[in-house]
Amino acid sequence: MIVAFRLTRVGLHLGYGLATAALVYPLVGRPAQLKLKQRWSRQLVGMLGVRLQADAAPLPASALLVANHVSWLDIFVINALTPAAFVCKADVREWPLIGWLCERTETVFMPRGSRSAARQTSEIVAARLRQGWTVALFPEGTTSDGSGLLPFHAALLQGAIDADCPVQPLALRYLDGHGEPTAAPAYCGETTLLQSLRLIAAQPRLEARLDILAPLDGRGAARRALAAHAETKIRQALGRPHPCVGETAAPEVSLAAA
Repeated sequence: MIVAFRLTRVGLHLGYGLATAALVYPLVGRPAQLKLKQRWSRQLVGMLGVRLQADAAPLPASALLVANHVSWLDIFVINALTPAAFVCKADVREWPLIGWLCERTETVFMPRGSRSAARQTSEIVAARLRQGWTVALFPEGTTSDGSGLLPFHAALLQGAIDADCPVQPLALRYLDGHGEPTAAPAYCGETTLLQSLRLIAAQPRLEARLDILAPLDGRGAARRALAAHAETKIRQALGRPHPCVGETAAPEVSLAAA
């Protein structure tokens, strides 16, 4: 019963998000848009029965946020903390409803398959950062089940270096009602979005915990070294100082939030 109730609320909330993006966004300035995005994300997380727990460390006014990637839910958890423009695979633009919503909420779309595409996306990220935006990405490039951490790709961190902006690492984990790590929100392998939604909504208690780590200075840094530093910081925060043996990549599911 609780699952059906939560999913119904989420469906109605998606409709509200689409209407807001279509009717309200064009009429208000960017500060108001960011507040709407943050409020919508907080409401979505709460409707799914997820409690957000983040430390009180301040975030830079403009930074490149980098985090480990477990679920589509990660995007809304981070947006609930601080609204950001997410880097997302270009395929998502073609998804019904979601692609339209992403396109209107500051998503930076990244084409697949070439170094020039990564370079172009990095240039867009740098331009957004220079404009004072907060941009977010998942350097693993795909989701995992949360038990390990995949190697970080460095290409898109070049945007922070070019814009002389800090890189802000975020360590994200999901905990059950007993405070133990849980894979319930994981969106990987053959799991569909609907299956993932149902599994999350079925949890009696779920906590998303975000550790805000010390920002890294991107000025003059080498991007590979910067990516490795961010990865190490997140590994340490998650209690995984060494790469997990046998980790495999799952299909990439980075979406942009409403």
